[in-house]
Amino acid sequence: MRDFRPILNILGLLLCIESFALLIPMCFDYINNNQDWKQFFFISCLTFFIGLVLNVGFKKEKMKINLRQAFLLTILSWFVIALFGSLPFIYSSSGLNFTNAFFESVSGITTTGSTVIFKLDELSEGILIWRSLLQWFGGIGIIVLAIAILPTLQIGGMQLLHMEHDDPYEKTLPKINKFILEIIILYLSLTILCFFGYYFFGMNAFDSLIHSMTTISTGGFSNKNLSFAYFDSYALENISVIFMILGSLPFVVFIKFIHDQKISIFRDDQIKLFVYLLISIILITFIWLKNYLNIDWLEALRITTFNITSILTGTGFTSSNYNNWGSFGLIIILMIMFIGGCAGSTTGGIKVFRFQILFRGVRLQIKKLTQPHAVFLVKFNKKTVTENTYTSIISFFFIYVLLFILSSIILSFLGTDFLTALSASASAISNVGPGIGEIVGPNGNYSNINDIGKWILALTMLIGRLEIFTILVLFSKNFWKK
Repeated sequence: MRDFRPILNILGLLLCIESFALLIPMCFDYINNNQDWKQFFFISCLTFFIGLVLNVGFKKEKMKINLRQAFLLTILSWFVIALFGSLPFIYSSSGLNFTNAFFESVSGITTTGSTVIFKLDELSEGILIWRSLLQWFGGIGIIVLAIAILPTLQIGGMQLLHMEHDDPYEKTLPKINKFILEIIILYLSLTILCFFGYYFFGMNAFDSLIHSMTTISTGGFSNKNLSFAYFDSYALENISVIFMILGSLPFVVFIKFIHDQKISIFRDDQIKLFVYLLISIILITFIWLKNYLNIDWLEALRITTFNITSILTGTGFTSSNYNNWGSFGLIIILMIMFIGGCAGSTTGGIKVFRFQILFRGVRLQIKKLTQPHAVFLVKFNKKTVTENTYTSIISFFFIYVLLFILSSIILSFLGTDFLTALSASASAISNVGPGIGEIVGPNGNYSNINDIGKWILALTMLIGRLEIFTILVLFSKNFWKK
């Protein structure tokens, strides 16, 4: 663990990649005669120089990373990318201070979608593209993290993802680098399809580009203050719903589908539960809104389908002010913030598979009470869930709730009102974006949270995105022992 060279070497490579990404918003600003292109150019050069120094200066012949180095690399990579990603917000015309810039950058790279910027319509094209790029890279980053790294680290039951591409799947894709390449190609292809969907149904090319990147990443950054309410288009909302759902499904299953395992997408346990939950919650909320708001049934279905899908998937787009949905509607919104989508997708939250296994474990315990000598096993996708995996899921769930409560208490102590503290914490740890109430709700943003509160929420976003234990393990004495 004392050898930090592999970690610094890879961090350098990631910074070099980020420096090239910074050239994309630079080009947009240059084409549109916006002087911010110079800031993007200088920041790109600085990022590339630091990345190159780290990559070349700490290069070694045999580059191997042990388990503890993998933990540290995972945390540092997200933090460092967010740190350098905040520079354009500070030195461009957006003029954010360091706290706000880091908050916006973390919100982007974790695909949370919370913002401190009020007048989005007045920002330069470059900074708007940069916000969306952060979410787009964060989306593909969490897929790779969830599939290639977290299962190895035995984080919160994520080892179950190994079960999904063992045996038959590894015969199709024997090398992890080939597997990751196919995931990236798939992710890019879905983004392009989403772009053309938006474009053909009414968005201009720039709006389509912005929203396609933040839809498939389930990030939710928009270049409009009113989010999807600005477009007021049923067709665009339907396109968004389709791709928000696709972004919430396990990408491993998509790859299986492409490799002639078509039936796997219909047999996956968490996909079936996710679809069932989504349809059930939409129907319940639809019935409530139809009666509570006394509106046309088609309009009620439209509002419900888009906003419930957006919050459940952790995307955070809004087309309606759900603060007006009444107490039952707000409770539904708050509850589904915690669920998220499937493991191995771009979504945040606790994830559907953990709820499945927890409830199956409870059912098993009830059976044991009536049949104490019988042997029962918890199954997931027809595979046995080991006791260690089940224990790690229970621990994850407990710590998740504990951190949510702790974040809420700290925000309340800092003077934030009860509803804002509660919903902002839920939104941050689940990487959703908008909260509930006038301050952080669909018509507000996080600029009115004080600076300490923003740092707490930024840390909460990172902890939630990195599956909690990835960060908490750093506080263990054994982690730092040689």
